[in-house]
Amino acid sequence: MLILAIGDIVGRPGRRAVSQLLPGLRQQYELDLVIANGENAAGGIGLTSTTAKELFNTGVDVLTSGNHIWAQREIIPYLDGEMPILRPLNYPPGVPGRGHIAIGRAAVVNLMGRTFIGDFDCPFRAMDKLLTELEQPIIIVDFHAEATSEKVAMGRYLDGRVSAVLGTHTHVGTIDSQVLPHGTAYVTDIGMTGPIDSVIGDDAEAVIQRFLTGMPHHLSVGKGKTALNAIMVGVADDTGRAISIARIYREVE
Repeated sequence: MLILAIGDIVGRPGRRAVSQLLPGLRQQYELDLVIANGENAAGGIGLTSTTAKELFNTGVDVLTSGNHIWAQREIIPYLDGEMPILRPLNYPPGVPGRGHIAIGRAAVVNLMGRTFIGDFDCPFRAMDKLLTELEQPIIIVDFHAEATSEKVAMGRYLDGRVSAVLGTHTHVGTIDSQVLPHGTAYVTDIGMTGPIDSVIGDDAEAVIQRFLTGMPHHLSVGKGKTALNAIMVGVADDTGRAISIARIYREVE
């Protein structure tokens, strides 16, 4: 099974990059499953039903998210609906939506870290519990976290128990993509799908002014050339173990 995971999609530029590039990638690599983090897809923060449908129409199979999933309240009723949208698994009980979904022989799980990002239930123990319930041999985890150490620890903790642990949230792709000793594909951060000439997707000048003055400035999505960052993982159908991992990088005007 060949799986593509697309890093945090930022605003209209990110959606445009997915629209232009994903159909070709699906055909070129004969992808079986495409996962994308969409929590910044609507104007740079949050997700709406319209932007979600737009991404599904381009060939995305599952949308994951993170701490910005509630930013556009319009999406909340859809989290319990038919669209395959995930919010992090380790929110407290009673929160709308679901943290995992089955797609054929694969399960996609969305977790969120706690270090420097927020006060949530323990993602390690939440994953332990879920693994006693899942029946799918292939398990892909989007770990939406800030701290590199927490992401690396999760990869090692789940090595041999899931097919892949793929980091999102920091928007800067890392160079440590690897298959861990017990067969789990890992990368600390997939990277952003959005405008290159920006500060992690936002207009650079506005961000610089915020740093210079310490005063709040409205942040809009950057413009110009856009890059798609993704990770492609090959997984053995029978064992669920990763057999390959590769970084995919494409630019569009």
